[in-house]
Amino acid sequence: MRLIDRLKSGASQSGYDPRIPPQGGLDRDAYNRIKTMVHLKLVERLDIATVGDLPQQELAVVIRHVLEEITFTRDVPLNIGERSDLIGDLMDEILGLGPIEPLVRDESVQDILINGYNRVYIERQGLLKLTPVKFRDNDHLMQIIDKIISAAGRRVDESSPMVDARMQDGSRINVILPPLSLIGPVVSIRKFGKNPITLDQILGDLTMTGQMNLFLKAAVRSKLNILISGGTGAGKTTLLNILSGYIPRDERIVTIEDSAELRLNQPHVVSLESRLPNIESKGEVVLTDLVKNSLRMRPDRIIVGEVRGAEVMDMLQAMNTGHPGSMSTIHANSPKDALSRIEVMAGMGSSSFSEIALRRLVASAINLIIQITRLQDGRRRIVSISEVSRMKEERIELHDLFVFRQAGVDDGGGVYGDFLGLGDPPVFSDHLKSYGFEFDPSVFSYELKVGYSG
Repeated sequence: MRLIDRLKSGASQSGYDPRIPPQGGLDRDAYNRIKTMVHLKLVERLDIATVGDLPQQELAVVIRHVLEEITFTRDVPLNIGERSDLIGDLMDEILGLGPIEPLVRDESVQDILINGYNRVYIERQGLLKLTPVKFRDNDHLMQIIDKIISAAGRRVDESSPMVDARMQDGSRINVILPPLSLIGPVVSIRKFGKNPITLDQILGDLTMTGQMNLFLKAAVRSKLNILISGGTGAGKTTLLNILSGYIPRDERIVTIEDSAELRLNQPHVVSLESRLPNIESKGEVVLTDLVKNSLRMRPDRIIVGEVRGAEVMDMLQAMNTGHPGSMSTIHANSPKDALSRIEVMAGMGSSSFSEIALRRLVASAINLIIQITRLQDGRRRIVSISEVSRMKEERIELHDLFVFRQAGVDDGGGVYGDFLGLGDPPVFSDHLKSYGFEFDPSVFSYELKVGYSG
């Protein structure tokens, strides 16, 4: 969006007449009238031809200086605190994302959920909260949506009322407009944190235990194929990032994602991202295309951010044909559900596998399924690590190695329960041993109580 468009955006909104002075106390309507008046004066004062090509930081200094000059006049009946708030709001409006700009900057906010112009929720520490943030009206909200979506090279309007895109900082945004939405524009922003969650944080929050971590590190290093299963917001991608860090630095890794979120620190990483069709419905590149192409790129490991469709068949065959140690995530409520979803997704493609042949392919391709869950108190926990052991009576058999069993919820809403090692070593113990990983039996047989009061 051009600077002149950003400056004019919102300068005359909601029928406010800037000539009408506020009456009595400074309510929201009066504040918005003054804000509109100052915004219009800013547009008149700035020389767009001069400042239009300035870098963002220099432009911000110029705009702030002009705003300070405008607000410190008798035409703007505000005290010092109100003037400071007004300048901050207008800076966010012109150079940022309006009312939600402070939420975007707040590192503790994980999701921003906008349900129409007057209800903005955030997720912080796994819990949803309603904020006092509001837009002036749905037109104001649409201006912010247009600013975000146009910067991503996409469009959204009545003819194309849904869009999924990536913001400039890597965060994901989904927008759905009326008439599909009955409450006005609905926006969901999954933020992409500047500081990725570390292994120390995962262990400190007891997302998993030290024993689980040792085992998973050995599983990654010994090139077992791993599937991470969980619901929306459970932490699947975060866990995939952590486990990917265990891949040796001398291996060539190809990552495949719909929206690039993985952050691998190894030196030899090739990142691929799918592409949606353009306005003419051309140019689409789906995950299936990328998975097939990745096999020609001489990868040591293939990491698919999330399997959602027919690409699962290509991934399974890659795991079975010279690319061990591959990893992916899947939306599912349990390891069994994950296997069922794989069967369903495999049927979306053009493969002619029978049901039994497909299950045998899955059983031979996937070694471990990790189930991660967001509990009702907002904490993320690995609730099971299961090995895919063998086929039995034409069904895939799963064997739990580690579990978290919820025992209850305390008076403060905190979940308590027990991490358990179930006693049996995995069937691929000899495989781990061949890579130099030999575990004491205590790693697979222990109990750790967490969250119990007293």
